[in-house]
Amino acid sequence: MATSGTYVTEVPLKGTAEKHYKRWKSENHVFPDAIGHHIQNVTVHEGEHDSHGSIRSWNYTWGIHLLYFFSFFSSQHISFIYDYRNLFNELIHVCEDGKEEMFKEKREVDDENLTLTLRGLEGHVMEQLKVYDVIYQFIPKTEDTCACKITIVWEKRNDDSPEPSTYMKFVKSLVADMDHHVNKA
Repeated sequence: MATSGTYVTEVPLKGTAEKHYKRWKSENHVFPDAIGHHIQNVTVHEGEHDSHGSIRSWNYTWGIHLLYFFSFFSSQHISFIYDYRNLFNELIHVCEDGKEEMFKEKREVDDENLTLTLRGLEGHVMEQLKVYDVIYQFIPKTEDTCACKITIVWEKRNDDSPEPSTYMKFVKSLVADMDHHVNKA
């Protein structure tokens, strides 16, 4: 049996849980304009944007954050980068800057618990994983703040495939980057 696991994290957000949930549930069509550096296109194949059981595909680019990271370094930091080149080379190897991928998912909607579950059907991540489910739960914290609890449930197709920890980092950055857009809407 191949390795499986669960990753869980929380992202603090400004604004109400209901407002964030609505954007993630019903308004995926705005993601390319809001966070185009991550999401280039969202296509609904079956159902409506906000319907339980709908099937959609996401065209996205991940790993781009390392390009931004390196752009902040000036020539005075070159020795720092040189000293830590093995670490940076490993990060680049794991994160493949600017990699364009596609993810097709079936959506489960739980309005009562402000939870969306995206069950992986096809796409690049599914080439290495047998199971890839991303669960977003928007949890009220105060009157004007909330958190998005992100849970990724995964199972490798075989033990030679790497664990999908970089996908958790990517999903976490999606949620954090959408925070600003949700609040200015």
